[in-house]
Amino acid sequence: MMAQHGYALIFGVLFMEAIGLPFPAAIALVAAGAAIGGHTLALPSVLFAALTALMLGDVAQFWLGRSAGWALLGFLCRLSLNPETCILRSAESFYKRGKTTLLFAKFVPGLNTMAAPLAGSMKMRFSQFLHLDFLGATLYSVTYIAVGYLCRDFLAAVLNGFQAAGKAMEGVVITAILVYAAYRIAQFQKYKDYRMVPRVQVQELAVRMAEQGAKSVLIVDVRSHGYYDQGAERILGSIRIEPNNLEEEIKNLPKDKDIYLYCT
Repeated sequence: MMAQHGYALIFGVLFMEAIGLPFPAAIALVAAGAAIGGHTLALPSVLFAALTALMLGDVAQFWLGRSAGWALLGFLCRLSLNPETCILRSAESFYKRGKTTLLFAKFVPGLNTMAAPLAGSMKMRFSQFLHLDFLGATLYSVTYIAVGYLCRDFLAAVLNGFQAAGKAMEGVVITAILVYAAYRIAQFQKYKDYRMVPRVQVQELAVRMAEQGAKSVLIVDVRSHGYYDQGAERILGSIRIEPNNLEEEIKNLPKDKDIYLYCT
C-alpha cells in the first residue's frame, strides 16, 4: 500500500488521528520511513503530506475547542473509561507545563487528541498555537520517520516472518483482538457505576441552606484554570479549589459538612 498510495495513505491516516479518530499515525510514519529507506517514497513529500494533515486536523480541533469548549472535549473523551479523568489529565499537562505541552503532546496517547481543542478552549493565541503545534508536529513526524528509516531491515524481516507464518499469524492477531475486546468490556463494567454523578438542583440546595443554615454545607468551585481567573465571580460563601490538585486540596476539606461542587 505504501508503494502504490504512500502519500495519500500518510495524509489520510494522520488527518484522521488529528481530528480524534483512533488511527495508527505512528505506524504509518514508521512505514513511510522504511519506504524512504527503500527509495519507494521521497522524504520531502512524506514530510509535506504528514505536516499538512496534522496541521489541518489540529487547526480544526483548535477552533472547535474555542467555539464548543469542553462539550467537544467531553465528546472526544466519550470512548475513555472515565471521561472526567480523561479531561482533567489533559488539562493537568497544561496546568503543570503550560503551552509547551503542544511540543510533546502527540507522543502521549489521549493527550495527542485533546491538546489542540484544549488549547482552543483555554483561549490560547492562534499565532502561538500555530507556532508550537507546528514544532510539535515536525518533531513527531521526524522521530517516527527516522525510526522507520533506521529499522527498515528489521521491519522487512518481521513482515517476511508474518507472511511465512500464514494462518498461524492470523490466529494470533484475531486472538489478541478478542482478548483486548474482552478486557475493554470488563473495564467498562467495572467503571460504569462511577459514570453517574449525583446532582442537586439549585433551588433544592437553596431551600436546605435556608432551613438548616449555610454553615451545615460547603459549596466548592472546582472550575478548571482554563475557565477561572482571579476576577471570576463565585457563589457567595463558596471556596475555590483547583481540580488538578485534588490530592492536596481534599486534605483541607471539613469532614462534618455535606460538600456540593459546581463547575462550568
